[in-house]
Amino acid sequence: MAKKRKKASSRKIAVAAHDAKYGDDMIEVKLRFWTNNIAEAEGKLVPKNAWAAGIVRIEQNTAHGIKPRRPEQFHTLLDIGTAIEKVLIAHGIVLHPSRKMSKYSPKKPQKPKK
Repeated sequence: MAKKRKKASSRKIAVAAHDAKYGDDMIEVKLRFWTNNIAEAEGKLVPKNAWAAGIVRIEQNTAHGIKPRRPEQFHTLLDIGTAIEKVLIAHGIVLHPSRKMSKYSPKKPQKPKK
């Protein structure tokens, strides 16, 4: 039987902003690629070679209250975005669109002038 994952709460919780130490102000997502069974000899590796599969995990960050959970696997390079999204959602992280992303958002309709 597969274990059910806990879903992050969809309720909005008011959180007060606070100071963070230098280096703790960013949320870090780590991408790791499998390197096993590429070299012909057991226990050896071929430098700068990896499979197009691996895991995405989030690093602990006490300033943001992030404790790492189970990493998310990806099996192709196209799966990386989905794996990152799943990890962010599982940790309850909310992303805000950057200024450059505004071109993807609908523009607010202007009120007609009288």
